[in-house]
Amino acid sequence: MRVVRFTGVSGERMNQLRGRISESDGPPEGVPSTGIQIVFDESQGTAVVLQFFDSAEDMKKGAEVLEAMDSADTPGTRASVDAGEIVADMSAPS
Repeated sequence: MRVVRFTGVSGERMNQLRGRISESDGPPEGVPSTGIQIVFDESQGTAVVLQFFDSAEDMKKGAEVLEAMDSADTPGTRASVDAGEIVADMSAPS
């Protein structure tokens, strides 16, 4: 998983991004991601983007494309990027 934290994120910008994602056929060209989740805290103007990949190699390829993106295509200012293997995943039964 690749975890990217953004600052300076407005509600308007998040709505634009949400619309682009819902209208797309999948991740950006060249990003072999298997999924994405976004956590938005409007009161703090922050967003955390969780990007899922099948392998470390796929994550590396995706990171190269994502890091080269124009800042106008991101939720805000990239504050940090972490990447690693998911070692535990627990969800409440539905």
